[in-house]
Amino acid sequence: MKKFRKVLDGLTTSSPGGGTVGSPSCGSAAGTPTAAAANTPKEVDVQETLVSENFQLCKTVRHGFPYQPTALAFDPVQKILAIGSRSGGVRILGRPGVDCFCQHESGAAVLQLQFLINEGALVTACADDTLHLWNLRQRRPAILHSLKFNRERITFCHLPFQSKWLYVGTERGNTHIVNIESFVLSGYVIMWNKAIELSTKTHPGPVVHLSDSPKDEGKLLVGFESGTIVQWDLRAKKTDFRIYYDEAIHSASWHHEGKQFMCSHSDGSLTVWNLRNTSKPVQVTFPHGKIQKDGKKESCKPILKVDYKTSRNSEPFVIFSGGLSYDKAGRRPTLTIMHGKAITVLEMDFPIVEFITLCDTPYNNEVQDPFAVVVLLEKDLIVVDLTQSNFPVFENPYPMDVHESPVTCTAYFADCPPDIIPVLYSIGAKHKKTGYSQKEWPVSGGMWTLGSHTYPEIIITGHADGSIKFWDASAITLQMLYKLKTSKVFEKPKQSEGRASELVDEDPFAVQTVSWCPQSRIFCVVGISAHIILYRFSKYDANTQIVALEVRLQCESEDVISPSENENNPCFSEPRSGSHSPQPHQQHPASPGGGTPEGVKDSALCLKVKDRVVRVPPGYQAELVIQLPWLDGEPPQQISSLDINSAYGLLALGNCNGLAVVDYLQKSLLLCMSTLDLYGAADPYQRLTRSPRRNRQSTSDVCMRGLSNFYSDSKKRIRTSYQSLTELSDNQQSVDMERSKSPTSVHYPSSLHNDPRVLPEPVASLRASHCSPVFYLLDNVKGPGRKLSLPTDLKTDLDHVNGHCTSPTSQPCSAGKPRIPTGPEGPRLARRGPGRPPFRKAQSAACMEISLPVSHTEGYASRRAMLQQLHGVAMYSHDEHHTTCWSERESRENSFSRSRSSSVSSIDRDTKEAITTLQFGESYGRKGDALPTPCLWVGTSLGVILLVPVSIPTDQDERMEEPVTIGPCGTVLMLKGSVLRFGFLDCVGALIQSPYEVWRDPNAPEDPDRPRKRKLVHHSPSSSQDACGEGHLAVVCSERQAKVFLMPSQSCLFVHNITESSFVLRADVVSVCNSVCLACFCANGHVMTLSLPSLRPLMDVSYLPMTDMRIARTFCFTNGGQALYLSSPTEIQRITYSQEMYDNLQEMLGELFTPIETPEAQNRGFLKGFFGGTAHTFDREELFGEAAAGKGSRSLAQHIPGQAGVEGMKVAASGAVGELARARVALDERGQRLGELEERTALMMTSAESFSKHAHELMLKCKDKKWYQL
Repeated sequence: MKKFRKVLDGLTTSSPGGGTVGSPSCGSAAGTPTAAAANTPKEVDVQETLVSENFQLCKTVRHGFPYQPTALAFDPVQKILAIGSRSGGVRILGRPGVDCFCQHESGAAVLQLQFLINEGALVTACADDTLHLWNLRQRRPAILHSLKFNRERITFCHLPFQSKWLYVGTERGNTHIVNIESFVLSGYVIMWNKAIELSTKTHPGPVVHLSDSPKDEGKLLVGFESGTIVQWDLRAKKTDFRIYYDEAIHSASWHHEGKQFMCSHSDGSLTVWNLRNTSKPVQVTFPHGKIQKDGKKESCKPILKVDYKTSRNSEPFVIFSGGLSYDKAGRRPTLTIMHGKAITVLEMDFPIVEFITLCDTPYNNEVQDPFAVVVLLEKDLIVVDLTQSNFPVFENPYPMDVHESPVTCTAYFADCPPDIIPVLYSIGAKHKKTGYSQKEWPVSGGMWTLGSHTYPEIIITGHADGSIKFWDASAITLQMLYKLKTSKVFEKPKQSEGRASELVDEDPFAVQTVSWCPQSRIFCVVGISAHIILYRFSKYDANTQIVALEVRLQCESEDVISPSENENNPCFSEPRSGSHSPQPHQQHPASPGGGTPEGVKDSALCLKVKDRVVRVPPGYQAELVIQLPWLDGEPPQQISSLDINSAYGLLALGNCNGLAVVDYLQKSLLLCMSTLDLYGAADPYQRLTRSPRRNRQSTSDVCMRGLSNFYSDSKKRIRTSYQSLTELSDNQQSVDMERSKSPTSVHYPSSLHNDPRVLPEPVASLRASHCSPVFYLLDNVKGPGRKLSLPTDLKTDLDHVNGHCTSPTSQPCSAGKPRIPTGPEGPRLARRGPGRPPFRKAQSAACMEISLPVSHTEGYASRRAMLQQLHGVAMYSHDEHHTTCWSERESRENSFSRSRSSSVSSIDRDTKEAITTLQFGESYGRKGDALPTPCLWVGTSLGVILLVPVSIPTDQDERMEEPVTIGPCGTVLMLKGSVLRFGFLDCVGALIQSPYEVWRDPNAPEDPDRPRKRKLVHHSPSSSQDACGEGHLAVVCSERQAKVFLMPSQSCLFVHNITESSFVLRADVVSVCNSVCLACFCANGHVMTLSLPSLRPLMDVSYLPMTDMRIARTFCFTNGGQALYLSSPTEIQRITYSQEMYDNLQEMLGELFTPIETPEAQNRGFLKGFFGGTAHTFDREELFGEAAAGKGSRSLAQHIPGQAGVEGMKVAASGAVGELARARVALDERGQRLGELEERTALMMTSAESFSKHAHELMLKCKDKKWYQL
C-alpha cells in the first residue's frame, strides 16, 4: 500500500498547473513572477504605473507610553520632556503633535538624561557606560558625539545651567569632567581618595549625587552611596567639609540660598545640613515613621529622591517618593508633598520611576516657585498641579493609555469617510473623566502644524478586558475618539466555589479580532469566548433587546481519530465517511476515558447574553450576538476568520471545523458546513479512511494541543499575567531587581513531557483567530518554580515533529516512561463542566515575547508552531508535507508507516483543515456565469480557495422576508501554503471595493413622507470596463505564494513564489500612489511589495526580524503606503513604505527646538551682592581646559564621532560650509558674551551710581557737624 501511494503521488504531482484545480507546484522560483497562462486574454490590458522608485521604507512615529521607562528630564525654557527606557529608546515630548522617538543603536538602557537647557541638545548616559550628545535642532534628532568609558561605570551625571562642562560620577567614586562641545575628557579629576580623609579605611562607594552650590559655582557637592558627603572646592582642589552619616544616601537637594541642603536616606529619613556646622544634621525627620509602643520608630522604606523647593508666597515644598513603613502591606507607591505643616500623600497606581519638580526659573540660586510635579510611573505619566491645595492632576494630552488593558489586536484604516471622526469624537467626549486641573498642560514646547498631506485615519485597538478603542491617527498624531465596552453585552460571570474557582477565566471578554465597515458603520468583534458581537452606530440612545444566536460548529466526535492508533500529531483529524457537517443538534459524545456515552447533555455557553431590554447610550449599540456553544462537554473551536458585508446583510465565520454564514438582517443561520462538505465532488485531496478507533477522545483533545505547538524548540519564553511591564522584559538587567522578577514566570519541568496518548482536558478554544493577537497563559502557576500538575487547563503535550519537541519547555524531549495521571489528577471534564470557558487568561500580543527561528534549516516545527498561533487552529499546510521526518519512537507507536513522498495531492495523515480567510464580493461563482453575482470567497489552511455563490433578494421588502440561498458550487482553486488574503481588480487594474450599505441611523425618528430604505453602493467588476470586456481579476496571497486569476474563466494569469526560506505573516492589497499593489510582511522581517496584476517585485527590504509573536499578530497594512505594529507592550509603531510620504515626512513632524530667549537672572541688588557672600564669577575653562588641566586619559574613555544627522550636519563637519557654520556659531557666542558683558557693565554702573548717591547723602548729613557730634 505504501508503494502504491508513492506511485499515485508521482502521477498527481506531474499534472499540469492552471485551470480549475491549480497544482501547488506551478509557478517559478522565489522572486520570479511567471505568466501562468499561455495566452493571456486580450481583454486584460493593465498599464502598471508603480515602479521601485515609488517605495521607501522608514519609521514615521511611535505612539503610546514608553515601555519600561528608566529616566526623565525636563528643559524649563524649551518646555520639552524626555523619557528614557530600558531598551535604549528616548521619547521627547512637547505640545500635542510634538512627539519624537530616538533609539540608541546599542540598545543599552538609558540611566540618566540631561538637557542642555535652551541649547537644543540632550545628553544621555546609558548602561553600557557611554555618553551620547543628541542634536535636537532637527526634526529627527541625531547623535553628534559619543564617549565610551572603558574602565569605570557611570553612576551619575550633572550639567550646571549655562555650562559646557559635564560632571560624571562613577562606580569607583571618582568624578570626571567632560567638555560638551568636543566631548572629550578633561584632565581634571576628583579622585575618591582625595575627597575623603586619609584615615578612612573603607571605600565611600559609588557617586550617587553631584550638584554645584547655588551660592558658589566653584563648589561641588559630591554624595557617595555609603553616606559620605563632600563639598569639593574646584579652584583650590580640596574639600571644604566632609560629612559621614550612618545611613546610605539616595539623593540630595539644595536650598536656593546655598546655605543648607537636604538628603534622603535608605532608612526612610530626611536630614537637613547647614554649611555653618556640618558635624551633625540640623534636622532629622521620618515623615512616615511612627513611634511604636516600645518607643522605637517603625522601620521605613528608602526615600529614593527628594526635592527641596522654595516659594515666594508660602512655605517651602519638600517632595519625595518612598519612605513608607514596611508593616503596611499592600499599600501602593506614594509621592509625598510636604508644604509647611501640611503633608499630602498621593497614592500611585504603579511604582514611581522618577519625578521632576517644574519651577518658574532655570537658575538654582533664585526662589524656585514650583508649580507642578512630573511623575514617571512604570506604566503611566502624570503631572500634579502644585498651585492648588488639593493637588489635582493635569489631563494628559498624549495617548499614554494605549495599554490601559493589554492590547490584543489592532486594525488600521486610512482614507476613512471624513465625517466619521467628528461623529465618534462627539460621542466619546460625553464620557470623558472630570476633576482635572483647569490649567494648561505645562509641557508645551516645540512647534507642530497640520501638514498638507493628511487624510482621515483611524486605528482600532482591541483589549483583554473586552474594550475597544477608536483612535484618530490623522497627520501622524494619535487621539482617542471613542471607547466601547463589549462586556456590557453579557451578564457578569459567576464566581465558582472550591476547586472550580481556580478554573474561572480572568479575561472572558478578550478581543481576538475586529471587522469594521466605515461607510456603513457596521462593527463586528470576535471574542475569546467563541462569540461574535455585531454593532450598529446610532446618534440616539435606545432601549433594545440583544438577539442571541447559537451556531453549533462542531464536528461529530466519530470524525476524530484516536491518537493511540495514529501518528503522534493528532491535531489533524480526518472525518470518517458519511456526514461531515457540523451538528446543529445534540451529539452523543465519547467520554474522556473511552467507553460508551451515558446520555445526551444540553449545550452550554461560555457567556450569558443579557436577555432583557437594556438602555444603550449613543454610539455603537449591540444588535446581535453569535455564540459557539459547548456541546456535550466539548468546548467550541476558536473563530479563525470573519467577514461581514453590509450590502448583503451577511456575516461569515469560520474555524477549524467549518464555515457558517449568518443573515444578520433576519437574524437567522443560513449555512453551517464542515470544510470537507464545502468541496463536494471537487475535493482535490484523496483523504484516506482509517479503521475504527479503540478509544474515543474529545474533539478538542485531538484537534488542539494547548500551547505545545506554539513554541519553537530552540528558545521559548512564556510571559504570563499582565501584572507589571517589568515582568515582560527582555531579560535585561532591571533597575530594581524586585520589580523585574515575575511572580508568574515559570520554567516548565520535564514532567510535562508525556506520552501523547495521555491527553489533557479540552483546550480547543485556546486558539486565537487568524488575525488575533490574543495569547493564553499557564497562570495557575502561583510563583516561580512551582510545578504544574498534569491535568491542568493548559497542560501541554509533546508534539514530535521532525524529531523536535515543540512543547513550551527548553528541556530536551524525554523518552522516559510517561506519567499517567490518576485520582484527583485525572481528566477534568466533569470538574470543569459545560459553560466553563476553555481558557484561563488572555494575554495580549503586547505581553508575549518569544524567539522563533525563521530559517528553513531549522525544520518546519518552528514555522508550523507559529502558523498555528497566527491562524488560531491546529492546521496542516500541505507544502510542508515533503519535509516531514519522523522519529523511530513515533514509528513504533503507530500502526502504519508514513509516506515521505513530496505529494500534495494525497494526504496520508489526518487533516484538520481550517478556514483562514473569508471575503464577500461581486464575482463569478462558476465558469459559465455571464454576470457577476454575490459570492463568498473561502480560503483554507491547505491553500484551497472555494467559491460559494449567494442568491439575495433584490427587493427591500423581500430581503427582509424571503430567505437568502447559499451553497457551494464546486469551484476550487489552489495555492501553496495557507491562504491569507483576497483582493479584486477590474480588467484595467483598478481596485474593486466590496459593496456596502450607506449608513442610516437605526434609531432616527421616522418620517412618514420619506420611508427609510436601504441605499446600497455596488462596485460591480463590469461597471468600469465596458470597452475592456467582462470579468475581473482575483488576487490571492498565501503564506508562500501569490496568484492572479481571471474570472470567470478561472485561469491563472500570474503566479509568484514570494518566499522559500520563510513564510508570509501578513498580506494585503493596498492603494499606493493612485495605483494598487500587494504588500507582504514575512517572518524573516522582510517587507515586500508586488505590482498588480503582474506580481512584479517592487520592494524587498529586510526591516524587522520577527523575534516575537507580538509583531506578527499586530502588523497590519493600510492604504497610502502605511502600516503599523505593536513595537512593545505599550507602544504602537507606525511605518511608511511610500516614497511620497517619506519625502513629506519632515513637513509632518514637529519641531523640537524653537528659538527662545533665555530668561535673565534676577538682580540681586547692590547690598545683597556686596554682603551676600562670595558669588564670584567662575570660569570653568580656566580650570578644566586643556591648557590648565591637560588631556584626559585615552584609555579611560574613547571618543566616538556621531552620525551627524540628516539636516546639514554632514556638510557642517568639513569644508567651507562647515567653517562658515562654525564661524557663525562663534560669532553668535561672541555676540552673546558681549551682550552679557554689556548687561554686567550696566549693572555695575547702576550699583556705582547708587553707592555714589548714598555716599553723597551721608556727606551732606555729616557736613556741618562737629567731630564730637558724629
